[in-house]
Amino acid sequence: MVMHFSYSTTRMLYVFLWISLCLCRMGLCNILQEKQTDFGLRVFSEVSHSSPDQNLAFSPYGISSILGMAQLGASGSTLKALTSSMGFSLQERGAPRQQRLIQRDLSREDAVQLISGVMVDRKLSMEKSFRRGLGKAYQSTPNQLDFSEPETALAVINAWVADYTEGMIPDFLSSGALTEDTRLVLLNAIHFRGLWKVPFDPRMTQERLFHCANGSSVPVPMMSITQRFNYGDFVTEDGVDYDVIEVPYEGDSLSMLLVSPFEEDVPLSALTKGLGGKTLQQWRNGLKKVNRQLALPRFTIDTQLDLKPALTQMGLGNLFSQKNADFSRITTEEPLCVSKVLQRTKIEVDEEGTKGSAATAAIIFSRMAVEEITLDRPFLFLIQHKPTGAVLFMGQVNQPQQH
Repeated sequence: MVMHFSYSTTRMLYVFLWISLCLCRMGLCNILQEKQTDFGLRVFSEVSHSSPDQNLAFSPYGISSILGMAQLGASGSTLKALTSSMGFSLQERGAPRQQRLIQRDLSREDAVQLISGVMVDRKLSMEKSFRRGLGKAYQSTPNQLDFSEPETALAVINAWVADYTEGMIPDFLSSGALTEDTRLVLLNAIHFRGLWKVPFDPRMTQERLFHCANGSSVPVPMMSITQRFNYGDFVTEDGVDYDVIEVPYEGDSLSMLLVSPFEEDVPLSALTKGLGGKTLQQWRNGLKKVNRQLALPRFTIDTQLDLKPALTQMGLGNLFSQKNADFSRITTEEPLCVSKVLQRTKIEVDEEGTKGSAATAAIIFSRMAVEEITLDRPFLFLIQHKPTGAVLFMGQVNQPQQH
């Protein structure tokens, strides 16, 4: 795991998520999205427990989307493991259409752009049901590549990602990520640019102390604003008091939720334990309009994650099994399995707002081988699309001085 943390006056956020697979009506949409959000939050909870005192950025929507695409190609015990862990199946009647409507609703937001792509080896014969599923759920049509020239194919994929992330992810895959055994690459890109509904006045930004997770205190540029916020105070099952404050973006359909414990010495793991869709719903139901002065540090987080351990811990080890993985709905020509799940996320927040992109890929190989709310202590953040409930990005801030 590699993480970097720095300040910037520019606003950027990008997510990189890729999976290597190798051979070795509205109410219904809301229900589907609730389950996808719950799964994404549970993955974050699992990941955060392995790095409790570090900075972390993550895309719940990204991991749900890419594993949803993988679901369409799964069968047997692999499909059972995916649907059991994720809580939904895109192979159910009507589910692909529900997924397409969710993606449509997100894409209608001026601040959000979504696109899915499929790069398939020209020699691979794909099952028609998989093609139809990708088209119905993600409006994606396969494009042929020659993976016998892996570096050329890599350049094409990196150019695709750079284009749809507006250059934020110029080198999506490193040399050697693809081989002659690569059969399929599933891609999903999110671009996000949100301006605060009420921007922070840069003249109010002052240097203040931030109390880090490691017990140290460091000076940070702390933004400040006073207005009416949606705010609530809550208690975990273990009796930990914490508060949640919502900072809206322009248009009010997207917002950032900031979550922090009352006491300085309480680790964020006390809040991420058991985090899921029900927790998010409790927050939404418990927020009320109040006058508050919010002090929030400018921050940037850059995270690289290997998600295979977390997904295995959540019961998805079958995906990575050379012996048991079953993706025969993609092709019956040769067996497939998952080899890696990696995610890259970067987020930068300043007085004006947040800007970002997310890129997701699945690589498939042959298996033959007023009261002031001062965030001067570790806190969580979530960027949510309120109409659908989709959580596009989230993370934890433990050490703002970390570069």
